[in-house]
Amino acid sequence: MGFRLPSIRRASIAANQASSKGMEVPKGYLAVYVGEKMKRFVIPISYLSQPSFQDMLSEAEEEFGYDHPMGGLTIPCSEDVFQSTTSHLNRH
Repeated sequence: MGFRLPSIRRASIAANQASSKGMEVPKGYLAVYVGEKMKRFVIPISYLSQPSFQDMLSEAEEEFGYDHPMGGLTIPCSEDVFQSTTSHLNRH
């Protein structure tokens, strides 16, 4: 018997599933901004405990400290790297 882990959600999908108050983040998820265009992703908070995601968090801390002007966590990597990392987390 298998089970499915939470997957990354695009902000537009999460916004449709969240309440009608705009861009709220569903319980158990976190908004992050990635890439040059600061694309918004909504990810499960379970990713925060994963070593590969913690590496990205360390890079974010080094580059931005705790000042994230977008209102969510800013991850300083390309969208491709971010999606590759989160895709890997989805498979495990």
